[in-house]
Amino acid sequence: MSDAVLELRGISRTFQQGGRDIEVLRDIHMALLPGEIVALVGPSGAGKSTLLHIAGLLERPDTGAVMIDDKDASALTDAGRTRLRRGTLGFIYQFHHLLPEFSAQENIMLPQMIAGVSRADARSRACELLDMMGLENRSIHRPAQLSGGEQQRIAIARSVANAPAILLADEPTGNLDPETAAGVFSQMLKLVRGANLAALIATHNHELAAQMDRTLRLHEGRVEPA
Repeated sequence: MSDAVLELRGISRTFQQGGRDIEVLRDIHMALLPGEIVALVGPSGAGKSTLLHIAGLLERPDTGAVMIDDKDASALTDAGRTRLRRGTLGFIYQFHHLLPEFSAQENIMLPQMIAGVSRADARSRACELLDMMGLENRSIHRPAQLSGGEQQRIAIARSVANAPAILLADEPTGNLDPETAAGVFSQMLKLVRGANLAALIATHNHELAAQMDRTLRLHEGRVEPA
């Protein structure tokens, strides 16, 4: 029995490019504990996004198992993987992917309502998260009316709306200027730590990585302590 909320066991992934095989991930073993925030660093093209997609059940590995709460998620049907993603996993991407026709509040309400939460409870939770992110006065604004930093803070709030156990983030401040990135990242860490989430955060920014509990480096297809 493992204490890890997320564990990758022997994960490998190969792509074909120009008629040859490119081994992106090679026998990856790693574990993420409840409440632990881990940075994933490595150069562009190293496979960080692929690793996050596999950990988040968005992509299947060629070999190996993705264990979530000590259960093999790799063996689930597509429908089972979708249910697990919806209830257990939260995602933040480099681009906010907010729905432009909906307000900030509505963007946070939608994933909750899809999961079966009532409109009233979803609105209450959205207001709580907007307040935590310092955006309570921006709730009725649509994405086009928000700054880049505000849009990403809304995306962060949306990612934890359904109270996931695991948060996966792919360069969550990569599109922001350094000052804005530092502020948004600080608020994200506060939110993640307050909710006691396990988080795996890919970043190029070593200053941000230093604020996390530990750092893993993806190098030549393998994960190693940085």
